[in-house]
Amino acid sequence: GTATTADEALKVADKLDFPILVRPSYVLGGQGMKIVINKQELEEHVVDILRKIPNNVLLLDRYLDGAIEAESDSICDGEDVYTIGIMEHIEPCGVHSGDSNATLPPFNLGEFVMQQIKDHTKKIALALKTVGLINIQFAVKDDIVYIIEANPRASRTVPFISKAYGEPYVNYATKVMLGEKKVKDFTFNPQLKGYAIKQPVFSFNKFPNVDKKLGPEMKSTGESILFIDDLKDDQFYELYSRRKMYLSK
Repeated sequence: GTATTADEALKVADKLDFPILVRPSYVLGGQGMKIVINKQELEEHVVDILRKIPNNVLLLDRYLDGAIEAESDSICDGEDVYTIGIMEHIEPCGVHSGDSNATLPPFNLGEFVMQQIKDHTKKIALALKTVGLINIQFAVKDDIVYIIEANPRASRTVPFISKAYGEPYVNYATKVMLGEKKVKDFTFNPQLKGYAIKQPVFSFNKFPNVDKKLGPEMKSTGESILFIDDLKDDQFYELYSRRKMYLSK
């Protein structure tokens, strides 16, 4: 539900189960987003947001505790949709996508879940009349795929996927946007041995007083790419073993 005051937020909370994810409108990098666990936290956070961003419309969603986050990037010409990549986040759902390590292709999503992601992606891209790139983020729990958000634009993951697969997806999407080409005009041939892992880069050493706990607000300042042959790689084990180390409560 949506709210513009603390009282409205409390009424919406009565219809939802805690924990609840509070999201301000028209912000970047997850600014002001927070997972709250009771009405006191909710009221305090809403008051704080509206003091900093007056007249903002807040979106309140039930937070799916223990869910897996995934995202898709696709090119759409208004008629056809080609998904250039689906990535699975290593950290639990709730960590900003820019702060998560993510694998291409997914390392633990079954065929049923993957098909749901592809189906949702196609329906949303066409419904939004997308011409160009679109990024959609998902939460997966108990083999059910929920939509977090859809962004009909280029995402930070597009150059990562292009590098990993050796395909000029930005070039393709630009030609689609200009009306020079349709999706069916391209011969897609992604090449990747093993997995590519998107790794966030943090600058905590330059900002020692910044809280290192990760949550819905983005804290990374860049990203890098790691190629591994298989999931037995020691670096993947290390990333997976400490995936909850810096989670905020």
